[in-house]
This record gives sequence, structure tokens and C-alpha cells, in this order.
Amino acid sequence: MKINIKEGIIIALLGIAIGVCSVLTVQAIQGNRRRLKAEYSDWRKLNLILQSIDENYVDTVDRQKVSDAATAAALAALDPHSVYMPPQTLKDSESDLAGEFEGIGIQFNVPNDTAIVIEVIPGGPSEKIGLSAGDRLLKVDDKVIAGVKFPQDSMVRRMKGKAGTKVTVTVKRGSETIPFEITRGKIPQHSVDAAFMVDDSTGYIRLAKFARTTYNEVLAACLELNEKGMTRLVFDIRENSGGFFDQSILLANLFLPKGAEIVHMEGLHRKREEFRADGHGLFQDIGLVVLIDENSASSSEIFAGAIQDNGRGRIVGRRSFGKGLVQEPVYFTDGSGIRLTVARFYTPNGRCLQKPYSEDYDYEVLKRYNEGEMLDADSMKVEKGGIIPDVFVPIDTTKAGKFYVNCNRKATAMRFASSYFDSHSSELSSIDDYDVLLNYLDRSGLEAGFLAFAKAKDGLVPDEGEWNIEKVYMMTQIKALVGRYSKLSDKAFYHIYLQIDDTYKKALNSF
Repeated sequence: MKINIKEGIIIALLGIAIGVCSVLTVQAIQGNRRRLKAEYSDWRKLNLILQSIDENYVDTVDRQKVSDAATAAALAALDPHSVYMPPQTLKDSESDLAGEFEGIGIQFNVPNDTAIVIEVIPGGPSEKIGLSAGDRLLKVDDKVIAGVKFPQDSMVRRMKGKAGTKVTVTVKRGSETIPFEITRGKIPQHSVDAAFMVDDSTGYIRLAKFARTTYNEVLAACLELNEKGMTRLVFDIRENSGGFFDQSILLANLFLPKGAEIVHMEGLHRKREEFRADGHGLFQDIGLVVLIDENSASSSEIFAGAIQDNGRGRIVGRRSFGKGLVQEPVYFTDGSGIRLTVARFYTPNGRCLQKPYSEDYDYEVLKRYNEGEMLDADSMKVEKGGIIPDVFVPIDTTKAGKFYVNCNRKATAMRFASSYFDSHSSELSSIDDYDVLLNYLDRSGLEAGFLAFAKAKDGLVPDEGEWNIEKVYMMTQIKALVGRYSKLSDKAFYHIYLQIDDTYKKALNSF
């Protein structure tokens, strides 16, 4: 097996086209003749079943459909993460991790059955043609997508497409309906959601995933923050489900001294292999705190484990997801592929990152809620897998009263934010300074506006005294959502939201 860190993926058969039916090579049969002879009857059953279907089934057989189903079922019997991917699924997965896709270059959300543009990606096709944040998407070509409960993933598929092809997107802007003919292009996908200084010496970076471009993005962000006086960093990988393995190695290397082990991996057919820092990292001396939660997985856990076991920084939050499996890709000539688990990841101190396989594996995080782990640090156990934080931060359930829960169900805050932007777009769109934005939001009458909106649109009114408990929590979120429509985009959202983020507050006290 060859591990090519620069290419960013653990590879055994990359670049070798494998026919769907060619399961065993001649060399493998000859080299393992005695072992295969003893076990062949077990594997032969599957071939016999498929042959029997082909020769005897009452109707014409869709061979591809049946073989795909058999492949998926076989992999599902191994572990939760060995998977079969049809051609389009494989293509979408690799495009997402590669850090780019082809499309029109917008981010949007759907607060009330109509997609609203949150951000027009700089340099993308939509920006060049004149789409703006706040535009409501009505149609893609001739297909109406507004007010008809159109699935969000279907919207994305209709707008994505090969670079050079055209698509007409009709939007509502104020009282006008405007059709835009957009030529699709390659759109960079950033893995750093936000990077900014929270005070004179503390930087904050929010990393969404480990994509092909992650190391370069984080390095650029760190260098920029360093120029602004950063001497300590809050590195937020909550909700980060992982991605390319090599990027976690490169990222850990940025902060660790020479010779420090980052991670090692080992499996029945894979010898132990260690990865160590080369000592060239530019930020080995900076103060570091890493934020994790129950949705931090895979590469996120490799990075957090390396920082923790080497005593390089503190980990703050809740026990991470617990995915520590090495997946090896195999590609087939029809464009499909599999990701097969071949080894497990271990932290420098020898902790296996992978949580146990269980009957309720897919609902294991929900089980943590039910068993009280999200509220009690004593419920976290090493043998359950994942990274256990140095500083535990429970979920705060005291701020979520009936009014807050009902507003969440109806996306009242998001809808109010988009409604506010409709009537204040020229003011918000011109703001590119954080302090100016805060001053603007403080004098915009958002509290009275939101309460009136909630009552008029959703019939929601907080009980007496309830608003006093929820006010700061909810209004900070609303300011963050409205601020997102400024030129600062996600930087504004995360910067404002940190004001009510208990995990972040604990992080500041953990340096």
C-alpha cells in the first residue's frame, strides 16, 4: 500500500480500472491458492445466486440494479462506513471534498418554501451576471421552485452543471421579477467558514470540513491573523465531519514540534504506519484551544487527538463522534466505486478513535442525549470511542423555552432576517466593517420588529417573563442572521454568535 499525502487520500488501487465482475485477479488466486480453496465456497454462493437469477427469474433482469444492490448489501455487512457509491454519488462526493464544483456560485437557504440567496461567491458566474444576496429564487429554466415545496437538493442539482453550459435563473428582487441567463463555471468551495480576531491577541477560525484546499486556507488565515497580532487561537471544528486524511496531517504539522506523532494506523492486512510532524510548522508556539462536539468526526478527531496527546493545546466541548476507520477507494469502469475499511486510526497515545459498532450505530449520538452524556461529563468513557475533551461543556437547555422552540419549528428568526433585509438591503449590503455593523444592528429596532413579526406571521407571543429569559439568547441569533446579509457574510454571523456560545467562552478561559 502506498500513502501519498500530497494527493490527499489513502490509495491501494487508485488509477486502476477494475471491471465490475473482476473480483479476484489471477495473481491473487495463484498467490493464495490454498487459502482461497478453503474459503471459495463461501464466496461462490453469491455468484451462484446471481447466476440463478439471471437464468431463471420470471422477468427480464436489470443486472446493474441487482449487482449494485448485492454490492451495497455485502459492504453493509462489514461496518457502517464501508460503502458502495453509484457513479453520480461518487462524483458528487469527490467534487465536494476536492474543494470545487461546477455551477452558478451562490449559497442560499429556504426559510419559508422559497430559496433566498445568502451569499454570491466572489468571482463566480452569479456575481459576474449581477445576482445579489437577498434575491428570491423563483424558477430554474422553466421549472418553478418557489412556493411548491420543491426539495432543496433538487434545486442544487438543477443549478449545478458542467462549466460552459447555460441556465436561466429567475429571481424576485423587491417588486421586480428578473431572469438571469448564467453560464456555469468552476466554483471554489471554501472549507474555512470564518476567520477573524476576537480581541487584540485572540484569533478564531471556523473550519467546516477537511477538503483538498483546507491546509492552504488555514495557513493563509493564520498568517493574516498573525499580522493582526494573534498570539493565541481558538480553532473551531464543531460539526466538522472530516474529509481528506492528508489535510489533517498537514494541519496538525502546522502546530506540532518535530518528531511528534500525529496519528498511526493499523489493520489485519495493513502494517502499523506512523505519521509524525516534520518541525517546519509556522505556529508551533502559538496558544491553541480546539473546539469539538458530537459531530466532529474522522479527520477532525485525528487533528484533535494529535493536539491533545502531545499536550499542545486543550480540547473543549463534548465527546467527538468516534469515526476512526481508514477507507481505501476502489474505482470501477462504470464510474462507480467502493470505500473499503482496511485499518483503524489510533491517537499518539494508542487510543482507537473508532466507536464500537452497535445495532443502533446510526442513532448513537441520539442515544447520548437520552443517556445524559450531553449534560454530564461522568458519562463520557474512553472505550466508547472518539476524543474526550479536556474541558467538558454541556448543552444548555435552560435558554430554550416554549417560545424559542416554536420559533425554531417555523424558522421564524430566519424568515424575519430575510424580511428585514428586503426592506433594508441597500443599508446592509454596504456594510463591510464589524464595528459599524454592530452599531447599525443595535439601533435598528430588531427586538420590536421580531416580536411583531412572530405575532403577525406565526401567531407566536412569549409568555409573561419568558422573554426576559430568552431575550439575549434569541436576539443575538437574530442579529447574527441579519448580519449575515452584510458584506461580512459568515464572518459576521459567527462573530456575533460567539457572544452566546458557552463552549467558546470556556475556551477563552482554557489558555
